[in-house]
Amino acid sequence: MSEYNHREIDKKWQQFWEENKTYEVKIDHSKPKFYVLDMFPYPSGAGLHVGHPLGYIASDIYSRYKKLKGFNVLHPMGFDSFGLPAEQYAIQTGQHPAITTEANISTYISQLKKIGFCYDWSREVRTSDPKYYKWTQWIFMELFKSWYNKDSDKAEPVETLYEKFAENGTKGVNAVCDEDVRSFTAEEWNALSETEQYTISLKYRLTYLSEAVVNFCPALGMVLSNDEVKDGVSERGGYPVIQKRMQQWMMRITAYADRLISGLTTIDWSDSLKEQQRNWIGRSVGAMVKFEVENKPDTLIEVFTTRVDTIYGVSFMVLAPEHEWVTSLTTQEQKESIDNYITETQKRSELDRMSDVKKVSGAFTGSYCINPFSGEKVPIWIADYVLAGYGTGAVMGVPSGDQRDWNFATHFNLPIVPILDSQQDIETQADATKEGKYINSGIINGLGYQEATKKLIDSLEERGIGKGKVNYRLRDAVFARQRYWGEPVPIYFKDNLPYLIDEKDLPMVLPEIDKYLPTEDGEPPLGRADGWNYKGNQYELSTMPGWAGSSWYWFRYMDAHNENEFASKEAIDYWQNVDLYLGGTEHATGHLLYSRFWNKFLKDRGYVPQEEYALKLINQGMIQGKSSLVYRLKSSEGADKNPIFVSYNLRNQYETTTIHVDVSLVKNDVLNVEKFKIWRPDLASAQFILEDDKYVCGSQVEKMSKRLYNVVNPDDIVEEYGADTFRLYEMFLGPLTESKPWDTRGIEGTHRFIRKLWRLFYDQNGKYIVTDAEPTKAELKALHKTIKKVSEDVESFSFNTSVSTFMICVNELSDLKCSKKAILDQLVIVLSAYTPHISEELWEILGNEKGTITHQSYPEFNADYLIEDSFEYPIQINGKVRTTISFPADMSKEDIEKGVLANENVIKWLEGNTPKKLIIVPKRIVNVVI
Repeated sequence: MSEYNHREIDKKWQQFWEENKTYEVKIDHSKPKFYVLDMFPYPSGAGLHVGHPLGYIASDIYSRYKKLKGFNVLHPMGFDSFGLPAEQYAIQTGQHPAITTEANISTYISQLKKIGFCYDWSREVRTSDPKYYKWTQWIFMELFKSWYNKDSDKAEPVETLYEKFAENGTKGVNAVCDEDVRSFTAEEWNALSETEQYTISLKYRLTYLSEAVVNFCPALGMVLSNDEVKDGVSERGGYPVIQKRMQQWMMRITAYADRLISGLTTIDWSDSLKEQQRNWIGRSVGAMVKFEVENKPDTLIEVFTTRVDTIYGVSFMVLAPEHEWVTSLTTQEQKESIDNYITETQKRSELDRMSDVKKVSGAFTGSYCINPFSGEKVPIWIADYVLAGYGTGAVMGVPSGDQRDWNFATHFNLPIVPILDSQQDIETQADATKEGKYINSGIINGLGYQEATKKLIDSLEERGIGKGKVNYRLRDAVFARQRYWGEPVPIYFKDNLPYLIDEKDLPMVLPEIDKYLPTEDGEPPLGRADGWNYKGNQYELSTMPGWAGSSWYWFRYMDAHNENEFASKEAIDYWQNVDLYLGGTEHATGHLLYSRFWNKFLKDRGYVPQEEYALKLINQGMIQGKSSLVYRLKSSEGADKNPIFVSYNLRNQYETTTIHVDVSLVKNDVLNVEKFKIWRPDLASAQFILEDDKYVCGSQVEKMSKRLYNVVNPDDIVEEYGADTFRLYEMFLGPLTESKPWDTRGIEGTHRFIRKLWRLFYDQNGKYIVTDAEPTKAELKALHKTIKKVSEDVESFSFNTSVSTFMICVNELSDLKCSKKAILDQLVIVLSAYTPHISEELWEILGNEKGTITHQSYPEFNADYLIEDSFEYPIQINGKVRTTISFPADMSKEDIEKGVLANENVIKWLEGNTPKKLIIVPKRIVNVVI
């Protein structure tokens, strides 16, 4: 093939790789392993746009490079294929979500293969495949069969809890468990029936049923996670979402809070992402305090505070609107305002409530509690800035020391009591200082912060009305969705108690149903399944949340077809941790937190050896879209039927409105007017005010989105320019971790580079010009500069500068007219990580065995080739450069001086004068002073 034809070359090698299973990998103890993992995608119906493959290309380059470096590289791909979009489509059309999902996956695989990734497709996983989610269900079962022992600081089988109860009752049991567990002796435990013992154990298990406040979407009939809710409506569909208390499956991720924080010091993740996780977990040291409700001595409102020292400054109590005692504490006079406030609160998501620090709102219940230290009455309010699921759902209001409390107190004319003699300007803002001595503070008057805090906690514990405690912002994770398209929970109910199905009955497969909607009685869609029960008992009707299948998938890639366990011990021991993980920062407090939790649990139970599964994580930046804009006149005769559009550089002469236009209709900012009319039939009769006989569009950089018509399909780019050009251009756009705009015009540069590379092998007439001649020093220097720089760039993930290095190298070799096999053999190996298709082709053209480039070793860098034999000195005469002279790099100053003074150009400029001084700076410059 004398002409570069990317279509033929791409197709040829993609077919070769598939037929020859080039990228399949097996355990090989003779080589060091390296595990490269991409965050697997959700297969949406829209397919990939050019922004999606950025991280995939980077991981592919790194995988190929490590393979050349002698590593046995695992680089798999799969699909996070349970999801709400497929279910919504099923609701609208009646088509089973599996059909939509399968079609979408086929599209994704086709697109990924066209880009030439070195994925081992034999290990592909899909979270919606029963063979996969069998093991997701199994992990759920293991969690249900475990409890967290604080003394051993790990999860243990529930049998060890039973043993402790049988020996000593609850004495000495230091567990993460429900707040309302009761104490009992061994004798009392042993006297209980098996069912009674089982019921008690449910309060200790790592997955459990609980009443929880959730984001419920009535239109979708399901609970949504916080990141599925935007501005009070569902992200998909835009339906209203309310806060609702429901019985949900929960997971005790809080048991692992400290380990999730400490583990961050052992992994190479970005500081910003680690900080997000630390803040989300939110470890704080403080105290639990019980406030007695007036006239209800048996009703105690418990709060957690990090500033127990401020307790004498409490002037109000705030409960979450969802707090279980709101109804009982609300007086008849306040009922209407409380009910109205709760109704409004239900329309806001937790994220909205947490982030809105400016709006002040609340409602008084009409009841009071008693400050346990001052004995003063404290009014009880509700406000949406307090969340039922965070802490106890109650907050003591100290307006002099907390700005949000100060705003609340000021808004509702509540007292603001100074508590430290160092507090300043509390009439205008809160002062959270810990400096100074306490005032208006009873038993701690005159004390400092540390002494006061200890005295108050000691008093709380002595009186049995509180204790010192470490608390977390992190809450136990809701593990249920009232939807169809998710993993069935392997639970059935008998006498209202949850039980696990038998392990031999896994996988518990989704049943067929007539509609993908809740039942008429409000049950989840699984309630529609006829005869779907376990030995006559009701199954759990909720399915698992979206994060379930993604919390362990890296292990399944290690041993994707194992029917007896989620992965064999041999595979887990060999592949160990993920060495490099690439994905987006948007998963910082979702997938990346939950997956660390599950990994730690599996380690506790002895199934995996490592505490953290991903040693290094890189968050790739976003490729933004370049939107194209047209300008429509706001008012013109017959504007509705005959709209007028004005070209970009003329727009300021008119009053216009801006409209996004499909970027596929625009080339070099010029709009194809006829295609535009076809694209928008309602604008078929549009008129255009042109400049230089063309309509020029405006542009702006935005998130790539179908709504903005700025999505670019990689298939189109690959078809026009080839996969290798596309891969190079994505890397060339800028640093991997930064966001950058896509501009198809820039791809021409990398395409020219590919064609110039081809010309090192064939001349303009298509004649093969490669020779076996010995390389020159200059040619070896160009090659080894590239070998060194590209290796350094790949190791530091600076892929954009590697592309520049390749361009410089090919330019230098072209200038040197180098077409020598000894140089080109090495160059295409280095290039093969970036441009696998053309590299495979050129490797074969060079006479090497077809398809063997992936088995080569990365070329060894030889520093000797970069040593300069000579240096070209600029020669200054009285400060002005008049000529240049080349001298051997190791020549002495004396010999350089002789050579300079003997040079004809220097003699001419001296004009017969004898130099007063000759200044020689080695390998820099020579200055002759007359």
